[in-house]
Amino acid sequence: MTKREQLHDLIRSFDSCAVAFSAGVDSTVVAKAAHLALGDRAVAVTATSASLAEGELDEARELAQLIGIRHRVISTQEFKDPSYTRNAPDRCYHCKSELYLQLDQIVDELGVKTVLNGANADDLNDYRPGLRAASEHHVRSPLAEIGMTKQQVRELAAEWGLPVWDKPATPCLSSRVAYGEQVTPARLRMIDAAEQFLRRNGFSQVRVRYHANDLARVELPLSDLPRAAAPVFRQELTKELLLLGFQYVTLDLEGFRSGSLNSVIPIQSLTASKGRQGPIPEA
Repeated sequence: MTKREQLHDLIRSFDSCAVAFSAGVDSTVVAKAAHLALGDRAVAVTATSASLAEGELDEARELAQLIGIRHRVISTQEFKDPSYTRNAPDRCYHCKSELYLQLDQIVDELGVKTVLNGANADDLNDYRPGLRAASEHHVRSPLAEIGMTKQQVRELAAEWGLPVWDKPATPCLSSRVAYGEQVTPARLRMIDAAEQFLRRNGFSQVRVRYHANDLARVELPLSDLPRAAAPVFRQELTKELLLLGFQYVTLDLEGFRSGSLNSVIPIQSLTASKGRQGPIPEA
């Protein structure tokens, strides 16, 4: 049986579902599979807050329409939780707890029984405190449950003609703030605007990391560093980010790498967190 067939059969066994839908490739594949398996008994739910980058909500709406799945937009209140805004390494746990709490409160209204997320098999080997929140709220992870890797998810998305099949990972804006620095809507607006500026100038894979004293650490693929460091653009970039509120602008010479802020977390904490992420439920 192919992974596509396994995914369809697993989701069909849920009878009805709500998909936590961020418009990333993983949740888009789950939403597509849910619509194929369950039709109107599936709904995609997109959460909005200050941590959502510009354009992501519009893309979620467009993708839901393309798929044909029902779509609901909700607001989450993670910024009211001091455990979230203080930005310890388990910040994502508190964010996902708020998301799943909000979803738990509307499942009856939506007419569904099960909540699904887009975690894939590769995520189980990464630092993902949000998986613990999923386990606590009995959220299912169909991609992970059938052992579907990120590459396999992208291949299925391409097979289905989903335009996000090659979309770079787009974690929430709060993931750009160095641990221990408070997460605030104002800082996230600075980060978002800085990344949008870089994208408008032809840089597709970017991270603008916020560090103490309003320092911006710009991560780009190594192949893009010469263009970013060229005198004319370097001056434009510096001017733009200073206008946005940053006090210092740096280019990271190690280049783009997902999750680079996790490198400062002690290995003991990472190992312990993986143990607390919670098991993936049996299919």
